[in-house]
Amino acid sequence: MASLLLASSEDPASMNILSKVMEVEGWGATQSFSHGQVTGHSSGNVDALLIDGLHIWADGIDSEHESVTGSKVDEVFVLSKHVSASETPALTLHAVGVPGEYPHGEKARSGGITGTAVPPSTRFGELFRTMSRIATEFELDKEYDLTLEATHHGPLLETPTLYLEIGSTSEQWSDERAARVWSETISLCLGMSEGSATRKWDGKGDVMIGLGGGHYAPRHKAVISASEVWVGHILANYAIVFGEQEGDSTPLGPWAHSVRTAVESTKIAFPGGDLFAHLDRKSFKGWQRQALISLLSELGVPVLRGKQIPLP
Repeated sequence: MASLLLASSEDPASMNILSKVMEVEGWGATQSFSHGQVTGHSSGNVDALLIDGLHIWADGIDSEHESVTGSKVDEVFVLSKHVSASETPALTLHAVGVPGEYPHGEKARSGGITGTAVPPSTRFGELFRTMSRIATEFELDKEYDLTLEATHHGPLLETPTLYLEIGSTSEQWSDERAARVWSETISLCLGMSEGSATRKWDGKGDVMIGLGGGHYAPRHKAVISASEVWVGHILANYAIVFGEQEGDSTPLGPWAHSVRTAVESTKIAFPGGDLFAHLDRKSFKGWQRQALISLLSELGVPVLRGKQIPLP
């Protein structure tokens, strides 16, 4: 079972991160396959795949890699640039999918299929906390926003996946210091370096999904930063779309589908986990909160406030 690092030759930040990752000792010779250039690490647990197309459109690349190389893919980490309207320098990561876009079952505008979510890698929380620590040691926290994002865009894969990104302009995409942070984070968390202490999911633990708030999920980020919870999907308000409510009836709109999809996808990633939801309560109206809590109760997912979440 291997972790697959997916890079794109069309993405400058992706190539920057890949270049630094390849400086880690233990890589073998690169081989050409029909789907891209593949390099294996001596740990036996990591493959790097460089493709020509942009990764958000690489639906099924995990299955294709397995079929072509015979290497079983356990999780996918996509090395990518980040773009924002504010052009804020950022190191960020997020799960993949477009559960809140509709009508469902269509090709989404930024990759993937509307109404679906890819299971998140179980390393979400560990990668975020490790990246934040290393970036702070490099003093990049003075220049970069160390953050995470809500689930969004493609590709559509079967394997648990995360995007690891540098944002938000060409100046940051080519910043070798930012790429070095991700390289060291990846090396430590994936067990590629001596002394790496990888934290693997063993079927037990508290798993958080975050619901509500903006795209950069500050309230959920605060909980993840202060705790050691495992992390599943995080849905911003734009992915939880409520329609009208008539009396005491269940509100209309695709919100319930989006939440169900996030819960089901997270359960696939964390079999046996104790899943709970953390709400950005102020981002919802009272009747919306109640609808969410009712649905989550039906799904067997308790709602915890920040002070109820165990700290290390």
